[in-house]
Amino acid sequence: MKSLILSTVLSIMFLVACKNDQKSSSDKSVIEKIDSTLVETTIKENPNKDAYFGNLHVHTSWSFDGYTNGSVTTPDDAYRWAKGEAIPGGGGGGDLQIKVPLDWYAVSDHAEYMGVFKKMEDPESPFSKLPIAKRITSDDASESFAAFAEVLDGMNKGVPQDELTDADLAKSLWKEIIAIGDKHNEPGKFTTFSAFEWTSAPNNRNLHRVVLFGDNSNIPSLPYSVFDSAKPEDLWTYMENARKKGATLLAVPHNGNASDGMMFELVDSEDNAITKAYSETRMRNEPLYEITQIKGTSEVHPDLSPNDEFANFELWDYTLSAITERPKNRKGSYLREAYKDGLKLDSKGAGNPFKYGVIGDSDTHNSASSIEEDNYTGKFGMENNPEHRLEGIPGNKEASNQQIREFSSGGLAGVWAEANTRESIFEALKRKETFGTSGPRMKVRFFGGYSYTEDLLGQNNWLKTAYESGVPMGSDLKLSNGKAPSFVIHAVKEADGANLDRIQVIKGWLDANGKTHEKIYNVAMSDGRTADSNGNVTAVGNTVDIKNASYTNDIGATELKTVWTDPDFDAQQYAFYYVRVLEIPTPRWSTYDAKTLGIEPRKDLPTSIQERAWSSPIWYNPN
Repeated sequence: MKSLILSTVLSIMFLVACKNDQKSSSDKSVIEKIDSTLVETTIKENPNKDAYFGNLHVHTSWSFDGYTNGSVTTPDDAYRWAKGEAIPGGGGGGDLQIKVPLDWYAVSDHAEYMGVFKKMEDPESPFSKLPIAKRITSDDASESFAAFAEVLDGMNKGVPQDELTDADLAKSLWKEIIAIGDKHNEPGKFTTFSAFEWTSAPNNRNLHRVVLFGDNSNIPSLPYSVFDSAKPEDLWTYMENARKKGATLLAVPHNGNASDGMMFELVDSEDNAITKAYSETRMRNEPLYEITQIKGTSEVHPDLSPNDEFANFELWDYTLSAITERPKNRKGSYLREAYKDGLKLDSKGAGNPFKYGVIGDSDTHNSASSIEEDNYTGKFGMENNPEHRLEGIPGNKEASNQQIREFSSGGLAGVWAEANTRESIFEALKRKETFGTSGPRMKVRFFGGYSYTEDLLGQNNWLKTAYESGVPMGSDLKLSNGKAPSFVIHAVKEADGANLDRIQVIKGWLDANGKTHEKIYNVAMSDGRTADSNGNVTAVGNTVDIKNASYTNDIGATELKTVWTDPDFDAQQYAFYYVRVLEIPTPRWSTYDAKTLGIEPRKDLPTSIQERAWSSPIWYNPN
């Protein structure tokens, strides 16, 4: 029997969500296996929860497309980067290093051909002897990309290259990834998770999911790949079977914007109508959706919400084809529209298959999630050079270079958890007490209930009352007795980041005729601004100095808060509410790159953007 070593009690200082929060803590003993030894650590928990920021959508050179596109990094590098260490970047650029370390991280390399291309570098590996190996490992970027395109095309058609599939190698590398994550897991300080990406893209339409394991017990010996099945329903069956054998796991779909309407279709994979059983299975297995990442933001599109003045944010309008291709369908591709469709399905007895909480994430393929606009290093290794990002990668077609210019910086997943441990963070993800940001570490609280007073946020114990008298983001309101719900909303800027412009509540509802609607309420604004009779608010202003890629915090607010009551509530209507928090304008990564290169910013890219955060919704069901 392995000896039990009692570690020194860690003294952990948690970030305070706001100056009025009163926290009571309790000790919890966490036992983790570190270097084959059981270690017990005592961690202080905060029942009112703290915000922890991280990423679960992270690729390395062990992903086939990461390697082919210039990544030189490994899963070990990824965790070291997230903890604040410098790692090699490749691509003709310098090292990669985050300015402020993250709280948690998960490497989620593609299940398909995991690690195979990296093995082609090893002359002792049989993979180095394959005909395609010379092309994949070529120093000529155009040749290696052409080989990658062939592999991607086959994968998206569900046709594997048999010589690249080796179950024993896949098991070995998967086991190694799990061990690497365990090595970096430090309860109370830094949390890691095991994960992989299931890469289904029928006809180049994105249906990808990241599968995340809550702990490392009873994990299946192999990830589930598109070669097993390209249907989400079959992935969920894999997950259900793993759960029956003791695994804890969930999936997170992403990039509906690149799905050409397939992500939120109103039928299943066999074109059958959605049933309540389908909805329950989908939500049991994938409670969260990745609302923003490097390949753009999937909240809303101006074609679907023409009255949303902030809908045109970091839209990446492409499919996943190796050649540039535009999607044709907006509906089925964006989350807000799916939220409305979910209400309609629920009212018809089919359940709600789109009852997603939200996170932001990265999709880096070079280990570094690249969340900081002024420290952006691109999605792929070959972009780790500002000249390549803006002027184009040698050998690339101009259309492909334009896709890269239109990439966003990475987003962040924020979770409200009792402690920085696998158990606490995973439970927060499961219950959807999560929010996503486009990169900044602003913090957003959102509660709903029927007994909140207007002066609640001025009370010392407001946070405890908010939990006890209502529900947090990701939850359902209780049935109303006719009284309109009130919402407690609090947002705090990133410590060293930009000030806040405003808080908005986005409401969607279903009327008596079965028609869906949406409305945006400006509920808290900086600089003394108020909404006019039509609910509109004047712009906050713009302090961005384009030439110097800088801004000032002379406008905006460090925090915004309100208790807002829905003035249009109807107790007989299905509804959802979520919060969107906007920062003041700041320079886009491409503007910082232009300054670095000493050139004028490109005319076909925004010079400034308004970074933002989104809460998970709170739903109301009249039944």
